[in-house]
Amino acid sequence: MPSIFDLLAEQRILEAERCGEFAHLPGAGRPLAFDDDALLSPEQRMTNKILGNAGFAPREVLLRRELAALRDEIAQLPIGALRQERLRRRACLLMELGRLRE
Repeated sequence: MPSIFDLLAEQRILEAERCGEFAHLPGAGRPLAFDDDALLSPEQRMTNKILGNAGFAPREVLLRRELAALRDEIAQLPIGALRQERLRRRACLLMELGRLRE
């Protein structure tokens, strides 16, 4: 159950929205861009930023991209040898991703 403070805050936000106080904010209508991952250490965030500026992605990002592509591909494949090979590849990628997170 929401507290009285949550209810008051929600009420004030809705009232401000009705009055148009949010209409002309910078970036209105565009998705938010989050540059930093709050769960990473400052050193890792800086490393990722430097690599990103140089056109490189961390190994974890590359693995996740490949996993997403494999997931889509596997969903389209009929049962057979090629599907089994892709499933094995996905299992290997998941293990590698797990090792990176240790």
